Amino acid sequence: MPLEEYLEELRDPKKPLLASKLSALSALSGDDATLITRAWSGIDTGRRRQILKRLLDLAEDNVEMNFDSVFITALKDDDGEARRLAVQGLWEYEGRDLIGVLIEMLKKDPEAGVRAEAALALGSFVLRAELQRLSAADSKRIEVALHAAVDDPEEVVDVRARAVESVGALTLPWVRGIIEGAYRSKEWRLRLSAVHAMGRNCDPHWFSQVIEELASDDAEMRYEAATACAACCGESAIPHLQPLLEDEDPEVQEAAIAALGEIGGPEAKRALRDISKHPEPRVREAVTAALEEMDFNEDPLGFRLS
Repeated sequence: MPLEEYLEELRDPKKPLLASKLSALSALSGDDATLITRAWSGIDTGRRRQILKRLLDLAEDNVEMNFDSVFITALKDDDGEARRLAVQGLWEYEGRDLIGVLIEMLKKDPEAGVRAEAALALGSFVLRAELQRLSAADSKRIEVALHAAVDDPEEVVDVRARAVESVGALTLPWVRGIIEGAYRSKEWRLRLSAVHAMGRNCDPHWFSQVIEELASDDAEMRYEAATACAACCGESAIPHLQPLLEDEDPEVQEAAIAALGEIGGPEAKRALRDISKHPEPRVREAVTAALEEMDFNEDPLGFRLS
Protein backbone atom coordinates (compact mmCIF):
# COMPACT_ATOMS: atom_id res chain seq x y z
CA MET A 1 0.00 0.00 0.00
CA PRO A 2 1.41 3.45 -0.96
CA LEU A 3 2.35 5.56 2.06
CA GLU A 4 -0.10 8.34 1.19
CA GLU A 5 -2.94 5.83 1.11
CA TYR A 6 -1.88 4.35 4.44
CA LEU A 7 -1.74 7.79 6.07
CA GLU A 8 -5.36 8.26 5.05
CA GLU A 9 -6.16 4.98 6.78
CA LEU A 10 -4.38 6.13 9.93
CA ARG A 11 -6.81 9.03 10.20
CA ASP A 12 -9.69 6.61 10.65
CA PRO A 13 -9.94 5.65 14.35
CA LYS A 14 -12.02 2.62 13.41
CA LYS A 15 -9.18 1.06 11.46
CA PRO A 16 -6.99 -1.31 13.53
CA LEU A 17 -3.32 -0.42 13.96
CA LEU A 18 -1.77 -3.54 12.49
CA ALA A 19 1.94 -4.15 13.02
CA SER A 20 2.29 -5.33 9.44
CA LYS A 21 1.11 -1.95 8.18
CA LEU A 22 2.73 0.25 10.85
CA SER A 23 6.08 -1.16 9.76
CA ALA A 24 5.67 1.03 6.65
CA LEU A 25 6.46 3.99 8.93
CA SER A 26 9.93 2.59 9.67
CA ALA A 27 13.05 4.29 8.27
CA LEU A 28 11.19 7.09 6.52
CA SER A 29 13.33 9.66 4.77
CA GLY A 30 13.09 12.36 2.14
CA ASP A 31 9.62 12.82 0.66
CA ASP A 32 8.13 10.08 2.83
CA ALA A 33 9.29 11.82 6.01
CA THR A 34 7.74 15.04 4.71
CA LEU A 35 4.46 13.23 4.09
CA ILE A 36 4.18 12.07 7.71
CA THR A 37 4.99 15.58 8.94
CA ARG A 38 2.22 17.07 6.81
CA ALA A 39 -0.31 14.41 7.71
CA TRP A 40 0.34 14.21 11.46
CA SER A 41 -1.77 17.13 12.67
CA GLY A 42 -4.73 15.86 10.69
CA ILE A 43 -4.93 12.71 12.81
CA ASP A 44 -7.13 12.76 15.91
CA THR A 45 -5.30 13.34 19.22
CA GLY A 46 -6.31 10.01 20.72
CA ARG A 47 -5.34 8.22 17.55
CA ARG A 48 -1.93 9.93 17.51
CA ARG A 49 -1.30 8.67 21.04
CA GLN A 50 -2.32 5.16 20.04
CA ILE A 51 0.02 5.22 17.04
CA LEU A 52 2.97 6.40 19.13
CA LYS A 53 2.37 3.73 21.77
CA ARG A 54 2.17 1.01 19.14
CA LEU A 55 5.36 2.25 17.48
CA LEU A 56 7.13 2.18 20.85
CA ASP A 57 6.05 -1.43 21.33
CA LEU A 58 7.12 -2.41 17.82
CA ALA A 59 10.53 -0.76 18.19
CA GLU A 60 11.07 -2.56 21.50
CA ASP A 61 10.18 -5.92 19.96
CA ASN A 62 12.23 -5.41 16.79
CA VAL A 63 15.49 -3.47 16.99
CA GLU A 64 15.56 -3.13 13.21
CA MET A 65 12.49 -0.90 13.27
CA ASN A 66 13.29 2.81 13.19
CA PHE A 67 10.41 5.24 13.68
CA ASP A 68 12.56 8.31 14.34
CA SER A 69 10.86 10.37 11.64
CA VAL A 70 7.46 9.88 13.28
CA PHE A 71 8.77 10.57 16.78
CA ILE A 72 10.64 13.70 15.64
CA THR A 73 7.43 14.97 14.03
CA ALA A 74 5.51 14.29 17.25
CA LEU A 75 7.96 16.38 19.31
CA LYS A 76 6.00 19.41 18.08
CA ASP A 77 2.59 17.88 18.79
CA ASP A 78 0.14 20.16 20.57
CA ASP A 79 -0.73 17.28 22.92
CA GLY A 80 1.55 16.86 25.91
CA GLU A 81 1.18 13.09 26.15
CA ALA A 82 2.09 12.74 22.48
CA ARG A 83 5.21 14.86 23.03
CA ARG A 84 6.16 12.73 26.04
CA LEU A 85 5.78 9.52 24.02
CA ALA A 86 7.81 11.06 21.20
CA VAL A 87 10.72 11.84 23.52
CA GLN A 88 10.53 8.31 24.91
CA GLY A 89 10.64 6.91 21.39
CA LEU A 90 13.86 8.80 20.63
CA TRP A 91 15.76 7.26 23.55
CA GLU A 92 18.39 5.71 21.25
CA TYR A 93 18.56 8.62 18.80
CA GLU A 94 22.14 9.91 18.68
CA GLY A 95 21.81 12.97 16.44
CA ARG A 96 23.11 16.07 18.19
CA ASP A 97 20.23 18.04 16.63
CA LEU A 98 18.04 16.55 19.38
CA ILE A 99 20.11 18.05 22.21
CA GLY A 100 18.81 21.60 21.80
CA VAL A 101 15.24 20.38 21.42
CA LEU A 102 15.40 18.35 24.64
CA ILE A 103 16.98 21.23 26.56
CA GLU A 104 14.26 23.57 25.35
CA MET A 105 11.57 21.08 26.37
CA LEU A 106 13.19 20.63 29.78
CA LYS A 107 13.17 24.37 30.32
CA LYS A 108 9.88 25.44 28.79
CA ASP A 109 7.42 22.64 28.06
CA PRO A 110 4.15 23.36 29.92
CA GLU A 111 3.69 19.68 30.83
CA ALA A 112 5.73 18.35 33.76
CA GLY A 113 5.62 14.85 32.30
CA VAL A 114 7.29 16.07 29.13
CA ARG A 115 9.95 17.98 31.06
CA ALA A 116 10.68 14.87 33.14
CA GLU A 117 10.98 12.72 30.01
CA ALA A 118 13.30 15.29 28.42
CA ALA A 119 15.52 15.28 31.52
CA LEU A 120 15.67 11.49 31.39
CA ALA A 121 16.42 11.44 27.64
CA LEU A 122 19.31 13.86 28.13
CA GLY A 123 20.84 11.14 30.30
CA SER A 124 21.82 9.17 27.20
CA PHE A 125 23.78 12.18 25.96
CA VAL A 126 25.33 12.55 29.42
CA LEU A 127 26.74 9.03 29.06
CA ARG A 128 28.21 9.97 25.70
CA ALA A 129 29.73 13.08 27.25
CA GLU A 130 31.30 11.02 30.03
CA LEU A 131 32.79 8.71 27.39
CA GLN A 132 34.10 11.78 25.53
CA ARG A 133 31.93 11.05 22.53
CA LEU A 134 30.33 14.48 22.61
CA SER A 135 31.80 17.92 22.00
CA ALA A 136 32.78 20.02 25.00
CA ALA A 137 30.22 22.65 24.00
CA ASP A 138 27.35 20.16 23.80
CA SER A 139 28.42 18.52 27.05
CA LYS A 140 28.49 21.84 28.85
CA ARG A 141 25.05 22.99 27.78
CA ILE A 142 23.54 19.66 28.84
CA GLU A 143 25.26 19.88 32.23
CA VAL A 144 24.04 23.45 32.73
CA ALA A 145 20.44 22.59 31.81
CA LEU A 146 20.24 19.55 34.08
CA HIS A 147 21.98 21.31 36.97
CA ALA A 148 19.51 24.17 36.67
CA ALA A 149 16.57 21.76 36.72
CA VAL A 150 17.85 20.03 39.87
CA ASP A 151 18.37 23.35 41.65
CA ASP A 152 15.07 24.94 40.62
CA PRO A 153 12.89 25.12 43.76
CA GLU A 154 9.84 25.88 41.63
CA GLU A 155 10.22 22.76 39.50
CA VAL A 156 8.10 19.71 40.30
CA VAL A 157 9.85 16.91 42.16
CA ASP A 158 9.61 14.32 39.37
CA VAL A 159 11.45 16.58 36.90
CA ARG A 160 14.19 17.35 39.43
CA ALA A 161 14.47 13.64 40.22
CA ARG A 162 14.92 12.69 36.57
CA ALA A 163 17.58 15.37 36.22
CA VAL A 164 19.42 13.90 39.24
CA GLU A 165 19.35 10.47 37.60
CA SER A 166 20.75 11.84 34.35
CA VAL A 167 23.64 13.83 35.82
CA GLY A 168 24.58 10.83 37.96
CA ALA A 169 26.68 9.42 35.12
CA LEU A 170 29.07 12.38 35.26
CA THR A 171 32.24 12.14 37.34
CA LEU A 172 32.44 15.89 37.93
CA PRO A 173 33.00 17.20 41.47
CA TRP A 174 29.64 18.99 41.74
CA VAL A 175 27.72 15.85 40.80
CA ARG A 176 28.59 14.14 44.09
CA GLY A 177 27.05 17.10 45.90
CA ILE A 178 23.89 16.84 43.78
CA ILE A 179 23.50 13.15 44.60
CA GLU A 180 24.20 13.65 48.29
CA GLY A 181 21.73 16.51 48.47
CA ALA A 182 19.01 14.45 46.82
CA TYR A 183 19.74 11.50 49.10
CA ARG A 184 19.30 13.68 52.19
CA SER A 185 16.09 15.21 50.85
CA LYS A 186 12.77 14.87 52.63
CA GLU A 187 11.25 14.08 49.23
CA TRP A 188 11.11 10.32 48.81
CA ARG A 189 11.16 10.59 45.03
CA LEU A 190 14.45 12.47 45.16
CA ARG A 191 15.94 9.87 47.50
CA LEU A 192 15.01 7.08 45.09
CA SER A 193 16.61 8.96 42.21
CA ALA A 194 19.71 9.60 44.28
CA VAL A 195 20.25 5.86 44.75
CA HIS A 196 19.62 5.34 41.03
CA ALA A 197 22.22 8.03 40.31
CA MET A 198 24.71 6.34 42.63
CA GLY A 199 24.61 3.32 40.35
CA ARG A 200 25.12 5.47 37.25
CA ASN A 201 27.99 7.24 38.99
CA CYS A 202 29.93 3.94 39.34
CA ASP A 203 31.82 5.26 42.37
CA PRO A 204 32.65 3.03 45.39
CA HIS A 205 32.07 6.16 47.48
CA TRP A 206 28.38 5.20 47.53
CA PHE A 207 28.92 1.67 48.87
CA SER A 208 27.55 2.20 52.39
CA GLN A 209 24.43 4.08 51.26
CA VAL A 210 23.56 1.51 48.60
CA ILE A 211 24.11 -1.44 50.94
CA GLU A 212 21.99 0.22 53.63
CA GLU A 213 19.09 0.69 51.20
CA LEU A 214 19.11 -3.00 50.25
CA ALA A 215 17.40 -3.52 53.61
CA SER A 216 14.87 -0.71 53.12
CA ASP A 217 11.23 -1.34 54.00
CA ASP A 218 10.30 0.12 50.61
CA ALA A 219 10.38 -2.22 47.61
CA GLU A 220 11.17 0.58 45.15
CA MET A 221 14.21 1.57 47.18
CA ARG A 222 15.41 -2.02 47.44
CA TYR A 223 15.03 -2.33 43.67
CA GLU A 224 17.09 0.81 43.00
CA ALA A 225 19.75 -0.28 45.48
CA ALA A 226 20.01 -3.77 43.99
CA THR A 227 20.32 -2.30 40.50
CA ALA A 228 23.04 0.10 41.68
CA CYS A 229 25.08 -2.62 43.40
CA ALA A 230 26.82 -4.03 40.36
CA ALA A 231 28.11 -0.63 39.28
CA CYS A 232 29.41 0.79 42.54
CA CYS A 233 29.74 -2.06 45.05
CA GLY A 234 31.23 -5.07 43.27
CA GLU A 235 31.78 -8.44 44.92
CA SER A 236 31.53 -6.94 48.42
CA ALA A 237 27.80 -6.56 47.81
CA ILE A 238 27.15 -10.26 47.20
CA PRO A 239 26.34 -11.25 50.83
CA HIS A 240 23.98 -8.27 51.07
CA LEU A 241 22.23 -9.15 47.82
CA GLN A 242 21.62 -12.78 48.69
CA PRO A 243 18.65 -12.16 51.03
CA LEU A 244 16.92 -10.36 48.15
CA LEU A 245 16.96 -13.56 46.10
CA GLU A 246 13.87 -14.51 48.11
CA ASP A 247 12.40 -11.01 48.29
CA GLU A 248 8.62 -10.82 48.42
CA ASP A 249 8.64 -8.30 45.56
CA PRO A 250 9.28 -10.01 42.18
CA GLU A 251 10.99 -6.98 40.64
CA VAL A 252 13.38 -6.67 43.57
CA GLN A 253 14.12 -10.37 43.41
CA GLU A 254 14.89 -10.19 39.69
CA ALA A 255 17.01 -7.04 40.15
CA ALA A 256 19.13 -8.88 42.72
CA ILE A 257 19.53 -11.83 40.34
CA ALA A 258 20.59 -9.50 37.52
CA ALA A 259 23.03 -7.67 39.80
CA LEU A 260 24.74 -10.92 40.74
CA GLY A 261 25.03 -11.79 37.07
CA GLU A 262 26.73 -8.46 36.38
CA ILE A 263 29.06 -8.70 39.39
CA GLY A 264 30.16 -12.22 38.51
CA GLY A 265 32.73 -14.36 40.26
CA PRO A 266 32.52 -17.75 42.01
CA GLU A 267 30.50 -16.51 44.99
CA ALA A 268 27.84 -14.88 42.81
CA LYS A 269 27.69 -17.96 40.60
CA ARG A 270 27.12 -20.23 43.61
CA ALA A 271 24.35 -17.98 44.90
CA LEU A 272 22.59 -18.11 41.53
CA ARG A 273 22.99 -21.84 41.11
CA ASP A 274 21.48 -22.35 44.56
CA ILE A 275 18.17 -20.97 43.25
CA SER A 276 18.44 -22.28 39.69
CA LYS A 277 15.70 -24.84 40.42
CA HIS A 278 13.34 -22.30 41.97
CA PRO A 279 9.66 -23.32 41.66
CA GLU A 280 8.73 -20.10 39.81
CA PRO A 281 9.54 -20.08 36.07
CA ARG A 282 10.24 -16.33 36.00
CA VAL A 283 12.96 -16.81 38.64
CA ARG A 284 14.52 -19.72 36.75
CA GLU A 285 14.50 -17.64 33.56
CA ALA A 286 16.12 -14.69 35.32
CA VAL A 287 18.80 -16.94 36.82
CA THR A 288 19.53 -18.52 33.44
CA ALA A 289 19.93 -15.08 31.86
CA ALA A 290 22.21 -13.92 34.69
CA LEU A 291 24.41 -17.01 34.44
CA GLU A 292 24.65 -16.62 30.66
CA GLU A 293 25.73 -13.00 31.07
CA MET A 294 28.28 -14.07 33.65
CA ASP A 295 29.68 -16.75 31.31
CA PHE A 296 29.85 -14.27 28.44
CA ASN A 297 31.68 -11.67 30.53
CA GLU A 298 34.16 -14.30 31.65
CA ASP A 299 34.72 -15.63 28.13
CA PRO A 300 33.23 -13.27 25.48
CA LEU A 301 34.76 -15.16 22.56
CA GLY A 302 33.36 -18.47 23.69
CA PHE A 303 36.74 -20.09 24.26
CA ARG A 304 36.97 -22.67 27.00
CA LEU A 305 40.22 -23.76 28.52
CA SER A 306 40.46 -27.33 29.78
